Amino acid sequence: MASLKNWDNKTWLSSQNYIHSFNSFLLKQVKLDKNSRILDIGCGRGKILANLSIKLKLQNKPIGLDIESHKDKSERIIFKKIDAINFVSKTKITFDLILIKQTIHLLRKQQILKLLSICKKILSPNGKIIVLSLDPQKNEIPTFHLMKKKLNISLKKDKRLFDMIIKDNPKTIIKKFIYSVQISKLKYLEMINNRYISTLLNFTDKEIINGLNEVIRKYKKILKFKDRLICFIIKK
Repeated sequence: MASLKNWDNKTWLSSQNYIHSFNSFLLKQVKLDKNSRILDIGCGRGKILANLSIKLKLQNKPIGLDIESHKDKSERIIFKKIDAINFVSKTKITFDLILIKQTIHLLRKQQILKLLSICKKILSPNGKIIVLSLDPQKNEIPTFHLMKKKLNISLKKDKRLFDMIIKDNPKTIIKKFIYSVQISKLKYLEMINNRYISTLLNFTDKEIINGLNEVIRKYKKILKFKDRLICFIIKK
C-alpha cells in the first residue's frame, strides 16, 4: 500500500477547526459515549482520534493503525504500525466505530472487500464502519494540469470501487462531509511540495517543480474551495 506521510501535517486537515468540524459530523452518524471502542484505519498522527477521545472522555484509548509511524503522533491513542487486514483478522476486540478516512483508495479491490468483510465481524451490535474518500463527482481541490489529469483518473477508479462497496453492502448509507477551506497559496505550494495527496506520490521532482510554477501563475494569493468527502456508513 502506498504511504502518505504528510496528509495531516500542517495542512487544513490537521487544523483544530477541521478536526472539530469533522468529529461533529462523525458524532451525528454514530452514537458513541465514554465506554465506546474506536478503531481508525489509516490514522496518520492520530489527531482526529485524540480530539474524539477528549470530546467523549473515552475510558478506552482508541486504536489507530498506520503503516507510517510518526514521531509526533498523539499519546492519547494506542498506535500500531501494522497492516490493517492483519490486525482486524487477529483482534479479539469489538468496536463501536471503525473509521477508514481517505485510505480505502490505497488498497486493491480484493483487499477492500476482505477488509470490510472482517471489519463487519468485529463490530459491536450497534457499531458502524464509516468510510470516507474524496467525492468523485464534485472535486474542487486546486491542481496543476498534470495533477488534475492524474486525479481525475484516480477519482474514476474510486467511483468504481465505491460502486463495488455498495453492491457488496446494499444497506450502505451515503452522506457528504463538506469543509470550506481558505489557505494561502504559499502554504498550499508547501503542501504540494510535500506530496500531501496520494495523486502526487509518484510524481518526479521535475514534475512537482513544474506544477508549483503552474500553481503560482494560476491562483490568487488566497485559495478558497470546498473539500468534499463522500461518506459510506456500513452496519454489521
